[in-house]
Amino acid sequence: MRVLLIKTSSMGDVIHTLPALTDAMRCLPGIQFDWVVEEGFAEIPAWHPAVAEVLPVAIRRWRKHPLKTWRNGEWRRFKARLAATRYDLVIDAQGLLKSAWLSRYVQGPVVGLDSSSAREPLASRFYQQGFHVPWGQHAVERVRQLFAQALGYSVPEGVGDYGLNRHYLAGDATSEPYLLFLHGTTWASKHWPELYWRQLAERMSEQGMGVRLAWGNAEEQARAERIASGLDGVQVLPRLPLAGIARLVAGARACVAVDTGLGHLAAALDVPTLSLFGPTDPKLTGAYGRSQQHLASDFPCAPCLQKRCPYQPSPAEARQFDLRREQPLCFTRLNPEHVQAQLAVLLMEQEAP
Repeated sequence: MRVLLIKTSSMGDVIHTLPALTDAMRCLPGIQFDWVVEEGFAEIPAWHPAVAEVLPVAIRRWRKHPLKTWRNGEWRRFKARLAATRYDLVIDAQGLLKSAWLSRYVQGPVVGLDSSSAREPLASRFYQQGFHVPWGQHAVERVRQLFAQALGYSVPEGVGDYGLNRHYLAGDATSEPYLLFLHGTTWASKHWPELYWRQLAERMSEQGMGVRLAWGNAEEQARAERIASGLDGVQVLPRLPLAGIARLVAGARACVAVDTGLGHLAAALDVPTLSLFGPTDPKLTGAYGRSQQHLASDFPCAPCLQKRCPYQPSPAEARQFDLRREQPLCFTRLNPEHVQAQLAVLLMEQEAP
């Protein structure tokens, strides 16, 4: 059976889809998937053994330069590639208009989430059949349920398996264990304060624990360099491609992360990770898997699900906290001392027989 999967972005959403492929592979021996995914994440599907072909799409880039895309024929070639194979089934696991629109160019019956389950209900109009998957549960479980209904099997019991080979992706093991700080994220409100990262790095350096910091843009690089400045054993890494970051994550003793795609990658590789949540809800989009610990703020307005913090500090909070460096205030409930203590527990659990 040959199935086309449409799940283009983001990194976390792409990673959250992997356990559903593992379910299908085990319940339907011989099934193969082709996967339409944003070009920046095209390496991820290729790591899964059920994926035969990856079809990169560049919606984000094409939107910025539509005329150039039209003139150079890139969109035309992509449509031709989509139409070149007739599929037994097409699953739109994104549930957005942009993903549903892509399904128009594919040969084969198209299914997806029904109007009450999709993030953009109008997307369901493009499908021959829509399936109901209840909200209020983790994104991984929702995708697993969609696949099970679409392909006709029962969701296997237990925690979903991403199907990735951590040891293969890690390559040659480093001689010295290290912690990996995953400090970069998209929303301004999801950033753990830089002051706290610096204080945690100082604490781990004093304990003789090596710390590495990755980055993906100039802003993240500058932050990483400020965090590491003058600290023994705290290293800012060069810019790495996705495969290089995966190797770095896979080889880490443990990670400390905010709500970010790389935190989900750590979970997919079964790397013990302490994830810090302020404005977002770990019950719905937290790092899913074994050895994953979530620290969620119990601030009165958390989780607010707002990209920018709307909270107005009280006079008492203005006296208690540094409002320039301790923002958003929901993360003051997850200060470096508290995070270090939880990290120590995570590391001890890892060492226990």
